[in-house]
Amino acid sequence: MKATISPQRKTPPERTRFKLDGRSVTLDSRIHAARGDLADVSLAGVLFSAHYARAVELTCVAAGAAILSAPSATATAVSELLRGESFHALDVTTDWTWGFCGHDGYVGYVRREALDTHEETNHRIFAGTAPLFSAPDIKAPIADYWPGGALFKGEAQGDFLMCSDGYIHRRHAVASDALESDWVAVATRYLGQPYVWGGRGHRGVDCSGLVQVALGQCGVNAPRDTDLQREGIGSPLPEDAPSQRGDLVFFPGHVGIMADEQNLLHANAYWMAVVIEPLADVVARLADDHAHPIIARRRISA
Repeated sequence: MKATISPQRKTPPERTRFKLDGRSVTLDSRIHAARGDLADVSLAGVLFSAHYARAVELTCVAAGAAILSAPSATATAVSELLRGESFHALDVTTDWTWGFCGHDGYVGYVRREALDTHEETNHRIFAGTAPLFSAPDIKAPIADYWPGGALFKGEAQGDFLMCSDGYIHRRHAVASDALESDWVAVATRYLGQPYVWGGRGHRGVDCSGLVQVALGQCGVNAPRDTDLQREGIGSPLPEDAPSQRGDLVFFPGHVGIMADEQNLLHANAYWMAVVIEPLADVVARLADDHAHPIIARRRISA
């Protein structure tokens, strides 16, 4: 007689559950790289994500590259990378790279073709716009135009700086660590540039982009958007304090720089350009829609 052996029932392993302790936090998605499926590993201690990634530093090799809200050519531009600025990639596909800017942490999507492996730079474009010559000759064909603030690695060759893409005239550039002290003078070099939403100087600039690049070339790190700038740079001024050159004036969704005690230098959608005009005129235009057009003024110490 054959013995019948009853199969043994295995006890299922004890399940472990992941539990988040403490309060849930709401992060500003503009400056914290987290989306539904992926987050920067630096956020692992404060935010639960299905996956984390460690950022890889890349460099913008285009004259300028739009940072978009979604991986689509029709998506809204939220900011812009300039040539030589770094971008920290968290997700890379054939056409798009998702991550954040090295200079301000701003999050978005950039065309993959605009980025390459990280490279060191030693010069910065000083002029509002600088032609990139195809040879060390002012009569040579122009290969491209680089915006003010663009960074590159150049080697002196006569009156030019030779770089991987061509030649920049030495009068259009300075050493990358040669900071300026007058952000009004820097911003003035953008006069006449068209107003472009999300722009930071490559073929156009917006109001907060102008403030950011002008201050950045003077060694002052400024956030990207007007509300972040209103809370994050300079010191607030009392309502009765007279304005002076270099003060920042904030309006609902807008910011400008005082060119002097009475005139505002700003990139704006009314003129669709960077202009200097009386502050009183700006206030008057906004008065119909806003009881208090000026919502804050801040002063930055030199």
